[in-house]
Amino acid sequence: MEKDKVPQEDSNILEGKVKMLKYAVDENGNYTKVSSVGWEPETIVLSLAWDEIHEKIEAVRIRVLANEISPIAYYIEKEMLDIKLLSQYVGYFSFQVKRHLKPSIFKKLSQKQLEKYAKAFQITTEQLLDITLENK
Repeated sequence: MEKDKVPQEDSNILEGKVKMLKYAVDENGNYTKVSSVGWEPETIVLSLAWDEIHEKIEAVRIRVLANEISPIAYYIEKEMLDIKLLSQYVGYFSFQVKRHLKPSIFKKLSQKQLEKYAKAFQITTEQLLDITLENK
């Protein structure tokens, strides 16, 4: 694609705030970096992907509120982490983090353990204990 033909279709999802790096051919035939605010098909795909992510987060939130899983699961989903990565952040083995996903085990965690999780998720322990406070 030629440098002057790189799509610049502003999209609602990115609100013109994010520019993506593209490579295009300049007037001398060399590849060069060009920033772009988007392209409609790309925007549609991104929007669908984010919708799916938000649906997964909401499904986990509902399970937490139903006391099927602990709030840790909600924040894992929300922060797009996995158990292995979270276990590295908090300094526990993966099997321990998996146990902490059970509401009965989560309720027995010490303040220190809760603080480790809160720090990993960059939230307060109050937000960890009550996901309804999450957006406040």
